[in-house]
Amino acid sequence: MPNPKRRHSRARRDRRRTHDSLDAMSSSNCPNCGAVKMPHRVCPSCGFYRGKQALRTQQTV
Repeated sequence: MPNPKRRHSRARRDRRRTHDSLDAMSSSNCPNCGAVKMPHRVCPSCGFYRGKQALRTQQTV
């Protein structure tokens, strides 16, 4: 297996790592109750998705 002869500089290493960071997760507001939720998911607080009841929660029982 070939091995590198010289060490990579800090700048070269950091340029390679620029894309390794995680992006912040996107969020949206539930149109039914206004709570913050992930897009295209059932609202964890009220249980609604696209205007219909999808889950039973303590709040809706």
